[in-house]
Amino acid sequence: MLKIYNPDFSSSLELIYADDGIRAGFPSPAQDYITETIDLNRTLIEHPAATFYARVVGDSMSEEGIEEDDILVIDRSLEGEHGDLAVCCIDGEFTLKRLRFMPDGRLLLMPSNRKYKPIEVTPESRFEVWGIVVYTIKANRRRHHKRW
Repeated sequence: MLKIYNPDFSSSLELIYADDGIRAGFPSPAQDYITETIDLNRTLIEHPAATFYARVVGDSMSEEGIEEDDILVIDRSLEGEHGDLAVCCIDGEFTLKRLRFMPDGRLLLMPSNRKYKPIEVTPESRFEVWGIVVYTIKANRRRHHKRW
């Protein structure tokens, strides 16, 4: 299940941007000031009329780091290819899975959690690749539950 939202392009939100990048290895000297800005709508969205945001519900993709409440940027204008992370509609239900096109012509929707089995798309299935996930936005600081 996904909660799907339209992006709002009615205004711009320019955020300060570390244009030299942030080192994940050895530290580098901090910049005295940062002058570049970035607008995430313009950076993350190539096809505005065909792009949607969705919030992840569930844990079927957790073994590749996609967790509940992560935000997906979904482009409906792209064709699904082998290995793509896709939002699919199968028999009236949305699901987030990796596309696996088998040599024998079958299509499997692959979870990234051992608790779940692949879903085989059969000729009887009502199936559509609704969109391709082009970005995942994560909350690195998760909400903590108070302990009493």
